[in-house]
Amino acid sequence: MDETPSYPPIEPTDFDLIVVGTGLPQSVIAAAASSAGKSVLHLDSNSFYGSHFSSLNLDEFSSFLTSQSAVHSSHPNPPSSVAADAAEYVALDLKTRPMYSDVEITSHSSDPLEHSRKFNLDVSGPRVLFCADAAVDLMLKSGASQYLEFKSIDASFVCDADGRFSTVPDSRAAIFKDRSLSLTEKNQLMRFFKLIQGHLAASDEAENDSNARISEDDLESPFVEFLNKMRLPPKIKSMILYALAMADYDQDSIEVCKDGLNTKIGIDRLALYHSSVGRFPNALGALIYPIYGQGELTQAFCRRAAVKGCIYVLRMPVIALLMEKESGHCKGVRLASGQDIFSQKLLVDPSFIVPVPVAPSQPDCMPESSQVINLVDAKQKVARGICIMKSSLKPDVSNFVFVYPPRSLYPEQVMAIRAVQIGSNLGVCPSGMFVLYLSTLCNDATQGKELLQAAIKSLFMLPVSGNPENSSSVHSENMEEVKPTLLWSALYTQELVMGSFESISSTSMPDGNLNYNVLLDATVKLFHQMYPQEEFFPETTSPENFEDDDGLSLES
Repeated sequence: MDETPSYPPIEPTDFDLIVVGTGLPQSVIAAAASSAGKSVLHLDSNSFYGSHFSSLNLDEFSSFLTSQSAVHSSHPNPPSSVAADAAEYVALDLKTRPMYSDVEITSHSSDPLEHSRKFNLDVSGPRVLFCADAAVDLMLKSGASQYLEFKSIDASFVCDADGRFSTVPDSRAAIFKDRSLSLTEKNQLMRFFKLIQGHLAASDEAENDSNARISEDDLESPFVEFLNKMRLPPKIKSMILYALAMADYDQDSIEVCKDGLNTKIGIDRLALYHSSVGRFPNALGALIYPIYGQGELTQAFCRRAAVKGCIYVLRMPVIALLMEKESGHCKGVRLASGQDIFSQKLLVDPSFIVPVPVAPSQPDCMPESSQVINLVDAKQKVARGICIMKSSLKPDVSNFVFVYPPRSLYPEQVMAIRAVQIGSNLGVCPSGMFVLYLSTLCNDATQGKELLQAAIKSLFMLPVSGNPENSSSVHSENMEEVKPTLLWSALYTQELVMGSFESISSTSMPDGNLNYNVLLDATVKLFHQMYPQEEFFPETTSPENFEDDDGLSLES
């Protein structure tokens, strides 16, 4: 890491809350606490906002993954700004643990590297937002939406082992226009969606029409069994399960399915998709993406917090916790500049390891909950991949999402693979290039890399001559369309770390979902645990309040 710049002392030195790391959950909580009138200091050792939720150029991206995949010792502990004999606290060194492993970055062409600064690569991709999901509602309520612009995702597909795309129809009109569906399949899909819409309408009405509602037994049964009961063909069933309801594991295999959807959850996810279509007049479908990348979301909440008085200091590592000698409670942090800053509450990045104090004379002075502030899910990880190419995977479509359902690439594939392609019109890459994000849940790095490599192999012409410029794309034997040549790629495995509310609280790492709903639910819960008497972004009559659909800027 670069040598810490010389900073003037931070004033004041006492805050209600110190937040370490500018990831999305930390930034949302900093903005919410600031809006509730709390004094907040927000620190980050990086020179950019976002941490694990950032969007970075090629050089920054490579440096960040490299730094986050190695174990770091604490910074040399500079002299405290308070005399040691006068202090009522002890400084305990902070260390970080690696959040990424098996980082593999490959460049097949000099073109992307020559335009490094024109890229904005999402560290936590692939990500999109549903027009009607909790993240959009939060941006509108908090006022963060005024700092953001979005574009519509053009289409959604299901992909097979040969790289062939099948359209996912998200409306009645789309079903009738879809040439890949037979008339029988169109009628089956229409009848199913009509049944779901009738159930949702009956659930919302006071009369509660029992004839239109799906039975409680069916709602509690596995969603895949309900779809089988509806006699839907495998193609339609797979589309509903993995492209619309966003299931991750093979729902037909009880032995390998770690997260089976019941019908109620499946219908709720279909309802989110359905309500997202048409929410914004100039949105083509259900999904949107922020211009300049997902890292813009974090910066929007940071700007909102700054308007409410939050103080920001980047390039400032936190090197130690200040623990009260008698009680063992955390009183604040020591900065790399040597300054000690105090606070009532502390929220830290999930990569930090909180040290156990050495206090043999008072073994019970430190609350047990402070010894480990977050939990790594050792049974699951997220494998992520980023690819850069010069032509779209789908001609005439720049921005789209697609999924490989389980078993679609090879028989042992038990997890779905999700992907999002983004073009230069969203400000994430130079003109004439495209960025593809892929991710899948996995048990270990080997399994994750095998899954992603199988997807990449089905989509791209992999350079063999070392000179991809000679052929930007080639014809596939199994396709009329062409396969782009891969110019640059990054594969890496990310730890899944869950946030926790303790004497020192921590936030979660990015999860394996396509949207932010689960992550934001956990963030809201953490805020209420930290401040049970405070409202999460209180209502305001200020002109700054944008709690209506018109407050979201969507480019056509």
